[in-house]
Amino acid sequence: MSDTITPESESTDNEIHVIPVTDFRNADGDFEHRLPPLSATTNAEEYLQKHPDVHLSDAGIRRLVQGAVEPQDLDGIRVERHRVETGWLMVISTRAYSPMVSLAIENDRLLAEASYAADPHAAGVRKALAMPEPHPEHAVLVHLYVYKDIEESVDRSAKRVLTDNPQEVGERLVERPLMLVPATFKSETGEPADDLTAVDGNCRLAFCYHRIPPVPRGWVDDSLIGAASKKTAALRPSHLMRMSLERRRELVRKVIKAAYSRLKEPRTGSSADVRDRNKWVMALNALTIPVMVIVGYRDDNDQRGMQRFLAGVRSLLLRMNTGGKVFVDGAKNAVKAEEIINGLYDEGLLGPEAQARPTRDALIGRGEVAASMEDLGFDSGLPDLRFALVMQQLTHKSPKCNALVRSKLQTEGNLVLSRRNGPIVELGLRSYSASMPTNSPRTALETICLWQDLVDNSWVVENIDTDKKVDKLLARADTGETQATLLLGALGMISLVMNGHLLAAAGSAEADAGTTIARTSVGLIIKGLLAKEEGRQILADAIKRVRAGKAPRWWDGEKRELVEQKADWRGSTYNAMLRSAVRHGWKAKAPGKEKKTAAEQEAGKLTVFQEQLGTAVDRLRDLLDLREENGTTDRLAWVEVEASFAQIEDIAEDLRLISEPKPRTR
Repeated sequence: MSDTITPESESTDNEIHVIPVTDFRNADGDFEHRLPPLSATTNAEEYLQKHPDVHLSDAGIRRLVQGAVEPQDLDGIRVERHRVETGWLMVISTRAYSPMVSLAIENDRLLAEASYAADPHAAGVRKALAMPEPHPEHAVLVHLYVYKDIEESVDRSAKRVLTDNPQEVGERLVERPLMLVPATFKSETGEPADDLTAVDGNCRLAFCYHRIPPVPRGWVDDSLIGAASKKTAALRPSHLMRMSLERRRELVRKVIKAAYSRLKEPRTGSSADVRDRNKWVMALNALTIPVMVIVGYRDDNDQRGMQRFLAGVRSLLLRMNTGGKVFVDGAKNAVKAEEIINGLYDEGLLGPEAQARPTRDALIGRGEVAASMEDLGFDSGLPDLRFALVMQQLTHKSPKCNALVRSKLQTEGNLVLSRRNGPIVELGLRSYSASMPTNSPRTALETICLWQDLVDNSWVVENIDTDKKVDKLLARADTGETQATLLLGALGMISLVMNGHLLAAAGSAEADAGTTIARTSVGLIIKGLLAKEEGRQILADAIKRVRAGKAPRWWDGEKRELVEQKADWRGSTYNAMLRSAVRHGWKAKAPGKEKKTAAEQEAGKLTVFQEQLGTAVDRLRDLLDLREENGTTDRLAWVEVEASFAQIEDIAEDLRLISEPKPRTR
């Protein structure tokens, strides 16, 4: 992280004032910062050590108390209980010195360039860090990653938020509390063993660091500053993390002393003097932050101990306000996806521990993915197998699983395909995060990459890792075996989409195909392909060819065999022809040039109706999502929707006239 590429506040000729945060006044009656002596922390430490709702080690309590602006207020402080879905989190509210707190470990929301261990090609590149583990005894997050990777992560995150999410810190105090949680690290290279990290409030904390002027050499670890010629350095999160508790307190003391030393100098009245004084005033105003610190956890099931502490923290964060943050739909879906997988694991819904842990790690895709895939019996070098595993796990249908997924997605009623789709796409694409741009595949998959049979039928992912196994899978699918058909469809879809040969329907697709096409979702295109022998041949061939780095072949209707694509075809051309074939069949001539049978004509009209109905459902879902995003709770006026209800009722009534009765389940 460069010391120079950081945003600067607008210069002003108006003098800023230090904002009081305690009742302390100097001899002149003015507020002045004072770092409390260690003697002021003793009673608070003893109180928290004896409190039944504080589940921290003595070292963790000491770090919390010695980082407080007024530690004496922690003696007798009320420990609040915050309800989460797995139990109760114990929280205290106080004010802390910002340099005594560390940034959150990793921040995928602001790291679109992050690669994941789920991609077999991610070796040797920077990968998103693995999720922390719960501590066996204390309300503490345990980070297992290499410490230097953690330092690089927090520095990168701070640099990004300074540009992406500016905060009004310095002229004003930080007003919205940061959520903190104690953390510890598995390190064997001499770094501090524990810390207090922000799990919410990274942007505010990064700007607090940024408002502290460059510090002299010797205030932080000299080895982190660089060349000996550098006399000062901008304060990085990694500088702070490497410092012991005692050295961080000393840093706070030195910043306070340097600030007041400058502010006590005589005023000259010049703009340069005002700006320089303001710089130190902003440092003092950014030196403290309001915080809510998680200090304990009680599970609803006493026997679970701290096993679900991490799930409780995540549950709390999901409900917190993130409105001002750069948090696109893909990132939201990724967060929800990890919540679902971790929830399934915490509730024992991924099977016995020997199977559950590698399943969780393989699905999330952050760390130990290759080993996890191998433990589950899969070839770890084939990303389509992992993507299919994600699809299979998140289309699983059971009352307990559905209830948990609904709670994580914060939705009620049936888990329609569109609700399941987003988390599947984001987890699945982690298999390709280091290999290729994923914007076009994401756009295609977001049209809904699922089809209902995946949910209605139980299916499993087999280790289809050779061409011979693909051929056997095809043969089984040709006999009508549901398991083989669904797995063939899943692997074939992944291959076609990720190779750029099955895309969202483009506006020029009809021109490319020379006829009308099926403008349906990716999932319905795959369902259409599975219904025909030619389509199944295309899917099986795509799996083998894409794995070998070759373009999928096309089905020749006259020769009745797979042939190489024409030289002038692009991925979009193949996509258009594929969609045309799903709609009209695999004929040698253009479908529009032949007279259709009555049955074909009726089938075509039904397809058009279902496509347009699907589009209408998508538009309604867009409206619902927009209302949820805007926080709209007002009901629509009946006069606005009466006509729509009448049309829907008429459509349902007319469709029942030509369809069989809905089967009843007894």
